[in-house]
Formats: sequence, C-alpha cells, structure tokens
Amino acid sequence: MKLGIVPNTNKENVVEVVELLLSKLKGKNFKSTFSSHFYELVKSNPLFQNCEFLSTKDLFTNNDLIVSIGGDGTLLTTSYDAKDYDTPMLGINFGKLGFLAEYEINNLDRLILELENGDYVIEERMTLCGESVIEGEASLFATNDIVIDKGHWPKMVEIGLKIDSKYVATFSADGIIIATPTGSTGYSLSVGGPIVNPIAKAITISPISPHTLTMRPLVISDNQKVSITVKSGHEKIHVSCDGQRVTNYKSPKEFIIYSSKTPIKLLRTKSTNYYEILRNKLYWGIDIRKNYKKEDDE
Repeated sequence: MKLGIVPNTNKENVVEVVELLLSKLKGKNFKSTFSSHFYELVKSNPLFQNCEFLSTKDLFTNNDLIVSIGGDGTLLTTSYDAKDYDTPMLGINFGKLGFLAEYEINNLDRLILELENGDYVIEERMTLCGESVIEGEASLFATNDIVIDKGHWPKMVEIGLKIDSKYVATFSADGIIIATPTGSTGYSLSVGGPIVNPIAKAITISPISPHTLTMRPLVISDNQKVSITVKSGHEKIHVSCDGQRVTNYKSPKEFIIYSSKTPIKLLRTKSTNYYEILRNKLYWGIDIRKNYKKEDDE
C-alpha cells in the first residue's frame, strides 16, 4: 500500500511522531512519500534523506491512502485538498479532541495491522459548497461547516433564511452555522445544534445566539438549497469555512449553500463505532457525578 503522509508542521514533536510511524512501517509492505511542505523541517535529518517529497497533486494521485498527522484541524485542511481527488484519508491524532482523526499515536500498531488485514471501512462524507449571488466572487467549500457571522462588529446582524426559495424567517443573531453531519459535533454542537450521524444525508442550520428564543436549529435534506441574506451595521460580513478559510464580504450579502457533488472519503476502523466515539470523546451519556465522592464519604 502506498501512503502519502501529510504532517502538521506547526505541531510540536511532529517529526518524532513521523519517525515513530516510519519505524513501525519498516519491513512491512508499505511505501511512504511525504507532502512537500514537510521537507524544510526534515531536510537535514538523515532518516529522511532518501524519502520522496511530493506536491499536493502528486501526493493524492500517486498514493492509495493519505495519512494526515496532527488533529481534526489538520485533517480538515487535508480534506480541502482531497476534494479534487478520489483518494481516501485517515487521521492520526496527537491534538486535542481527535474526533475525525480517530487513530491515536499510541495505537499505531493497531492502525498498521488493520491496514495490512484490510480491517477498515471507507466512508463517504458529504461536503458543502456555496456562493455569493454576485458572480465572480470566491466559492465556498467545507467538510464541517460554513459559518456566517458579525465578525469584529460588536452588534448582531440581521439574517434572512430561505429553503429552496421558500421564506423561513428573519431574525437578529451573532451569526448562523450551516453544517454537514460530520460537522454536527463541531461548532454547531456548541450552539445547541443536533448530533447527526455522519452517514446521514442532511444539512443542519443553527443560529448563533439569536435574539429570539424561539429560533431553533433546523435539519433539512441534503438535496435542498439554503439561501441566507445578511445585513450588518458594519461594513463587512465574516464568512469562514471549517474555521480555516476566512473571507469578508461587503454588507448586505446573499449566499446560496448546498451539498457538494464531491464528497470526501475517510478511512475508519472497524474496531470501534460512531456511538463509542461519542461516549469516549464527548462523554456522551456519561454521568460525571459518579466520579465524585461526597465530602461525608471521604
């Protein structure tokens, strides 16, 4: 199996993690190449002298699997590159949560064994794309979510929402989150959005701090289009994709957001399942009170 390895060069100790992975792959039926931006970090390291460093295009087209090393943010960055290719990805986590990058660095032996035995599944995850109604402006793409908000403006913005050209509501809020099922456990969750199984075909719409208590998150089909008109007392409207690619637009602005025709492919282990990840990563359903003793019992 050919592995294209994409380490997060901003992570402390990332070279040591890559060295550990290479040591465990040694003598096994794997060939590894690296993203070109990793070269500057290891060009004087003897271990990498005979390694091949490839551009993004070559990395995705010449490998069977892309291995993202970092955390969820690293995998999201890699997924933006993956949208133009059919190559599946997996994430090795040594970040914080590791919800998408579900393999931990202390489980590398299990990862390698599962790859050798074919004991994994490839999931297709829906992605979002969007556009401004003004032709020629940059298109939007996200694996997790597209967030439209007030940016640096201290006051709320006015948001008008339509689904398939049908008027839903107009309300004041700090912003709005349009999320995929994969992104439902990200920013959307923190504002009260629903948890959606990643294989579901749905889009969630969650207002951010609406000034109307009755404005609640909404779940729609993935074949519907979301129209959002935003008016701000400030000059600019802030739009971010996966919390990474940020664009400012002049107010007022209308956006059309819908499911992309190009999903990403994510390699997942068979040794666990989505609900186990919810319990382990988000402590879902766990009563933390059971971990505390009453003072009288001490």
